[in-house]
Amino acid sequence: MAAMMAYNCISRWSGALGVCAIIAVIRPAHADPRAVVELFTSQGCSSCPPADKIIGELAKDPSVIALSMPIDYWDYLGWKDTLADARFSARQKAYSQMRGDREVYTPQVVVNGSVHVVGSDRAGIESAISTTKKHDGVMSVPVTMTQSGRQINVSVAASTRGPAVSHGEVWICSISKAVPISIGRGENRGRELTYYNVVRNLLKVGDWNGTPGSWSVPLENLSRDGVDGAVVYVQDGNRDKPGPMLGAAYTSLH
Repeated sequence: MAAMMAYNCISRWSGALGVCAIIAVIRPAHADPRAVVELFTSQGCSSCPPADKIIGELAKDPSVIALSMPIDYWDYLGWKDTLADARFSARQKAYSQMRGDREVYTPQVVVNGSVHVVGSDRAGIESAISTTKKHDGVMSVPVTMTQSGRQINVSVAASTRGPAVSHGEVWICSISKAVPISIGRGENRGRELTYYNVVRNLLKVGDWNGTPGSWSVPLENLSRDGVDGAVVYVQDGNRDKPGPMLGAAYTSLH
């Protein structure tokens, strides 16, 4: 779908990202991933299924944190996306404003909060991962999650690249690893599609100031049914002006 058309459809949004519930039982997460890959996708977009498949493939790579963020601005075309969240549409638009290009379309991947590429372009995604890893501070902050009793504990270390990286926001998102959907109308009418690592909830945990920090979240703040994974990430900027990804961790929930 065209970037300009998408931008026109979402120009009325406020851009506010809400805060939602969180996650359940946690194991230590894989350390030091090289990239966070966010796919902005839609069940109403006929160009999206190849990109959704790529996210499923990337989700198997422990060095990549792959996330699906279904948007809602194509709902008017005949099928209401059952996983869409207006917060993801706002996040996609916020990224475009920070880059200054206003490129908002589906399927769109944003790599490490910095570079966008067509979501069905696997080689382009890998190239963006390599490029963004060279940027100052990107994925240089060690992040871990553990469970202690009825608490989720998030730990963020100092940057491995020194004082050049000194601030960021810490967020947790709960995910569903695989969600099969039967689409009844719209461009993908009659198709059975699976969406991978779908973000279901977001919660800001706190602010990181460049030195080691830790936060605890009570397990009683559980996310919705079907959530079986979680991601914590540290990102420069804020929810309305998101910047580069500084660090992240992923874990399965049991």
